[in-house]
Amino acid sequence: MVKKDKIQYWIDLSDYDLETANAMLKSTRYLYVGFMCHQTIEKALKGYFASLYNDIPPFTHNLAFLIVKTGLDNELTEDQKALVDELEPLNIEARYPEYKERLLKQLTKDKCLELINKTTALQQWIKRKLSER
Repeated sequence: MVKKDKIQYWIDLSDYDLETANAMLKSTRYLYVGFMCHQTIEKALKGYFASLYNDIPPFTHNLAFLIVKTGLDNELTEDQKALVDELEPLNIEARYPEYKERLLKQLTKDKCLELINKTTALQQWIKRKLSER
């Protein structure tokens, strides 16, 4: 697979995950809105990684790790960093029953709409960074 195709693969997955987050919001499956927002950013970061190194991104779900590996850690705004901190546990905690009830109380319709809006903005920012490369 050529570099351009590797990058597009990850961006396509990121777009699909954001569409899924919106579908989960419409169906009131709020736990999965947070999970898919995390996945959206993870895959956008993996696309950015592929653009930098023309290599397979690390096998990790850790957004902070991917941000450091891509060098974007010094470019994120404080709001973007806060979103990453908010999304980070939603990938893991959504998978385990002991966290499910707590997350369901936090992930209201309004909170999920906010997460989707902020996730969309961060994803678009990463895509702009990709287009500048």
